[in-house]
Amino acid sequence: MINFSKMHSLGNDFMVIDAISDAVTLKPEHIAEWGDRQRGIGFDQLLMVAPPSSPDCDFDFLIFNADGGEAEQCGNGTRCITDFVHRRGLTQQTQLSWRSRGGVVRTAIHDDGMIETWLPEPQFQHDAVPFTHEDAGDPLGHCVVLQTQYGEFQIIPVSMGNPHGIVFVDDVIGLDVAAIGHELSHHDAFPERANIGFCQIVNKGFIRLRVFERGASETLACGSGASAAVAAGCRTNQLNSKVKVSLPGGKLRVEWPCGKGPIKLVGDSTFVYNGQLEI
Repeated sequence: MINFSKMHSLGNDFMVIDAISDAVTLKPEHIAEWGDRQRGIGFDQLLMVAPPSSPDCDFDFLIFNADGGEAEQCGNGTRCITDFVHRRGLTQQTQLSWRSRGGVVRTAIHDDGMIETWLPEPQFQHDAVPFTHEDAGDPLGHCVVLQTQYGEFQIIPVSMGNPHGIVFVDDVIGLDVAAIGHELSHHDAFPERANIGFCQIVNKGFIRLRVFERGASETLACGSGASAAVAAGCRTNQLNSKVKVSLPGGKLRVEWPCGKGPIKLVGDSTFVYNGQLEI
């Protein structure tokens, strides 16, 4: 049997597993079955808390997309796992360090219940994303034109520990995010695929964002995607260092002081239910 919790942050939903108290072995085909919203539990990502692999962290943090593939980073997921380890009694600390494939993440619980995450510094080097394209030259952090069956799109590649592409648009509401996002996510320029964020700048402190996540299609919210969008907007001098991000599932606060170093993400976490699965 596998014990799990169903949680979400702004509708970005997760199946969360404690691999410290229980011995857990996951197979991609099982994750894909559980992620099916009609025949399984249904989630955007499966998150697993594991013992720390290095002395500088409190826990390891594994992320799997709904299709069973492993991911490097999950901004909204960091808040849910922080909430999760407290609910499970695995720690009493209010400040925690986590190691994921995308680097070390730090979280802190505020007195009002909000949780802040410090994600690794955004990277614009194309080999860090990774991003490969014949027109992908300097300066880094600026747009590259990609051709698709839906037309040309100017995209900014950025890594938050996981690959992102940010497209600035005039109106994000009526956009066919599922179709265009899938096309850009699977573009040859992204050899490992990418999360594609469509960003509408309302003013320098407020944006509207929709994100197509690789392995999960469009989600109601994406924390690393919100961070990537703010980083791209700051790099191109379109946004301030403090930005409110409106996603279909709700709002996040993102801060990137001085446009360098780790980027801060603040939002909530919601517990839905506990369950058990028999493999």
